[in-house]
Amino acid sequence: MQQTFARCVAAVATGALLVLSAPAFAQSDSTHDHDHDHSEEHDHSEKHDHGDDKVYNGYFEDDQIEDRTLSDWEGDWQSVYPLLQDGTLDPVMAHKAEHGDKTAAEYTDYYQTGYATEVDRILIEGDSVTFFENGTPLQGRYANDGYEVLTYKAGNRGVRYIFEKSGGDAGAPAFIQFSDHAIAPQDAGHFHLYWGDDRAKLLEEVTNWPTYYPAELSGEDVAEEMMAH
Repeated sequence: MQQTFARCVAAVATGALLVLSAPAFAQSDSTHDHDHDHSEEHDHSEKHDHGDDKVYNGYFEDDQIEDRTLSDWEGDWQSVYPLLQDGTLDPVMAHKAEHGDKTAAEYTDYYQTGYATEVDRILIEGDSVTFFENGTPLQGRYANDGYEVLTYKAGNRGVRYIFEKSGGDAGAPAFIQFSDHAIAPQDAGHFHLYWGDDRAKLLEEVTNWPTYYPAELSGEDVAEEMMAH
């Protein structure tokens, strides 16, 4: 999915899923018919260091959810999309094929859509989030806008932590939404990020979920992290 940053922002507003608002917002329900709930992004048949596996896999109670601050995602982050395109993640796709229901080529196609983004780097410092497209920065300042709990077709759930732009470049997205399989404060090891100008439509996105790992990791390190999960 080759596109400018502006088009990438707009593209993150399609899809459908059932949304159950978190306590901070009015309750609302709608139905989704898409199978993607991030469960395919990691091999959950293996043990991994993410604390409670039930929570990581999307099974938790509402009273377990806690608010989080932008500091949980602070750091310099790289998109994994270039690593998929250049073949670095081929071993990950092969690994998934050994444990899943798709061929390696089918997994590659699936993640070509999921990981697609022109924003290859994100820098988060304090309340500042800077998006880099081909080395060109676009910066916004963001304030906490609560969270939303999403219920997926498979029955498991996820939490989107949401931040609204309070200043910065005019072209920076009005909202950013983090998903990293956690439901309480902790430093993220990686995350999926959704961004755009329509808060509600972003919550419906289930087909494109740009994914970021620490910038200091090599491509091989990222692949190893993915296969360890």
